[in-house]
Amino acid sequence: NIFHNIILTISNQYGYRVKQYIHIGYFVYGNETELSFVKSMTDDKRQALDLGTDSSYNIREGRKQLKSERKYRNMKKNIGKSLALYPTPLVVVGTMVNEKPNYVLVGHVGIMGHDRIMVSLAKSHYTNQGIKETRALTVNIVDEAMLKKADRTGCVSGNKVDKSDMFVFHTEGTGAPVIDEAPVVMDCTVDDIYETEGFDNFICKIDGVYAEENVLNEAGKIDYHTLKPVLFEMPTYEYLRTGDVIGKCMNL
Repeated sequence: NIFHNIILTISNQYGYRVKQYIHIGYFVYGNETELSFVKSMTDDKRQALDLGTDSSYNIREGRKQLKSERKYRNMKKNIGKSLALYPTPLVVVGTMVNEKPNYVLVGHVGIMGHDRIMVSLAKSHYTNQGIKETRALTVNIVDEAMLKKADRTGCVSGNKVDKSDMFVFHTEGTGAPVIDEAPVVMDCTVDDIYETEGFDNFICKIDGVYAEENVLNEAGKIDYHTLKPVLFEMPTYEYLRTGDVIGKCMNL
């Protein structure tokens, strides 16, 4: 049998650990065909795979061995407690600080339910005081056309630089600045603030969404093929393009 010979060749060439790996990874799941295959092997072949000479090989014992050898099968490396949910949409958060618009570049935003989002900002940001005072902010989605300006908002602090004239803006329901050149803007009120070590996490209710007509489809919904929001990846501080469609959700 060609398959028998392949298993024997690999096990003989690479030694005990690989023999254990092959034996565990393929034979111990209790499938009758697999059990028959093991039982049909001659004693010398079973010995080569460390299965022993007993043709009544115990599948349950094999499963126990699989659990103890799992680290050799998975081979995943523990990289610590780093965030692993990137990339995320890149946005500019706008608010009024001392009655003047201020902006900050944000990569830590998240969806909560169907009508709320979360914006996470380090406590040191100048923007935070305005959000806390007005309980209002805008989330301005960044596309490639406005990326250079958006990037600039993350390079300087409102504590040192007046950023009020960085964008042409207007206001809607909440009074927070809506950036005119942003293709899509969410106008939000702050429901709650959840504090974690070093961060203010603003729980926001979406009061209105304002979008350019050229990023909407025929049904009046946002067409992300056209919008192509810029994505942000923290570990390398890189901006990424939105990729291609790979399939329809729940229809693969």
